[in-house]
Amino acid sequence: MHAAAPTPPASRRQSRCAVLALSALTVVATALATGCSVANTTQTDAANPDTLRIVLPQEPPTLEPCDASLTATGPVVRSNITEPLMERNPDSGDLEPKLADSWEQTSPNMWTFNIHEGVKFSDGTMFDAEDAAFSINRTINSTIGCEVDGYVFGDDDLIVEAIDPATVTVTTPTSDPILPLRISFIEMVPTSTDATDKVRIPIGTGPYLVDYWDPGQKLALALNPEYAGPTPEYTRAVYQWRTEGSVRAAMVANDEAEIATYLGPEDGAGDLGVSYPNNETTALRMQADEPPLDDYRVREAIDLSINRGGIIKALFRGLGDPAAQLVGPSIVGFNDQISPTQFDLDRAKGLVAEAKADGVPVDKQIKLIGRTGMFPKINETIEVIQNSLDQAGLNVKIEMMDTSGQMAYQIRPFPDEGPILLMIQHGNQAGDAQFTAEQYLLSDGYQSTYGTAEYDAEIAAAEEQIGEARQVAFSGVLADEPRLIRQYAYIAHMNAVLAKDASVAYQPNSATGDEMRLAEMTHAESSGND
Repeated sequence: MHAAAPTPPASRRQSRCAVLALSALTVVATALATGCSVANTTQTDAANPDTLRIVLPQEPPTLEPCDASLTATGPVVRSNITEPLMERNPDSGDLEPKLADSWEQTSPNMWTFNIHEGVKFSDGTMFDAEDAAFSINRTINSTIGCEVDGYVFGDDDLIVEAIDPATVTVTTPTSDPILPLRISFIEMVPTSTDATDKVRIPIGTGPYLVDYWDPGQKLALALNPEYAGPTPEYTRAVYQWRTEGSVRAAMVANDEAEIATYLGPEDGAGDLGVSYPNNETTALRMQADEPPLDDYRVREAIDLSINRGGIIKALFRGLGDPAAQLVGPSIVGFNDQISPTQFDLDRAKGLVAEAKADGVPVDKQIKLIGRTGMFPKINETIEVIQNSLDQAGLNVKIEMMDTSGQMAYQIRPFPDEGPILLMIQHGNQAGDAQFTAEQYLLSDGYQSTYGTAEYDAEIAAAEEQIGEARQVAFSGVLADEPRLIRQYAYIAHMNAVLAKDASVAYQPNSATGDEMRLAEMTHAESSGND
């Protein structure tokens, strides 16, 4: 991906005045600089039955649509401010039409997307194939460093063409049976959007637009008057952010918010808490190219030393299920025939002793790294695992890090610091095991430390399949990982807790942590349930 995103035609750039709303000073500056009108900013957001007050763990770093795969950005932007050509149903896993009515593979290396006509952006200009092609090029074929690009597309080069106002074609270097799934990660923006840099406030076709953003304080969305779909029941959404989960839960209990996200079982949501599978799987990654972790028996011993059931019951308070693979049940390729490794400390001790007798340096210190705040009770979880590994006969030292420190060990190039056990948490947002395999299972995967040519070939063969054959092939890939590689000790498919006021009807699902669709939230009294 080296080609620059195309510069939009001047006539289209000039016709699109961004609906921008930052603080009062930013609004004035924007209006003077662009000559554009701005949304009315009503920064008094007292409790109102048509306003949703949502409290998040952190302020979004940006609302840039091509960074919507970030968990701090996606819940505000995706399907609220901007929309994709198609979106994945988190329950069925099926792709459903959004801004594209249909799509088909028109040649081995080409997909054709038919654009839904009559849709407008929030600035009143029409959405068409030129905008769709621009959005794809801006995300994939530009140099602005979009998160979606790295996560979903890797190093692929795409040729994107608007054939007519209602038709876009995308050509790939090789046949790509899941290109529509990849394209579903790209949020559509107008050609007036900066093609050379990221934007803070986007223009989209979604049901809401940004009303104002007081940095460090609040972010408010209001209804988009140009929205082509059904009018949502809530006319406004006001986001705040508080770091402490217990504070977020208390805000709902004290009628300061209707929704609080990313809560743990200890945060005190009580009867207001709703548990749901959050699409994350927790696992311990073993640096299998460093002794003693390069010995399969040692890796198996580590896997056997993890008391998954005990951790989930005592530390996660039942909010999770023991994991046997790195993806959850909603993902194409999930294998429901493999079982989590059973806790067997005696067997683990025997394997370590056997390896030691063969000259494996099992006394060499292994660093066990965890990220502070990765999930509730992360510190206690790390300590329980360390204690079991110590009993198994391994020399393990704990090191807790912040996000930036931990990321240095999670992605390539890895530090050369001896054997590492790294606590990871993986959420497959795409719904297909290929995205997990490419990152975490290939021998040269961005977040993989080890593999074999045989296993890489099995993954490559699975990626060529479609339909039921694809499910079967990736099911085999996931079953073979412990047998051929055993780079991971899978721990749990995690559940999350969302606090919800009784006045709101909303059922969170596995996609809620990545996108929280405001249009799906209704007044409880009108829906007959809470």
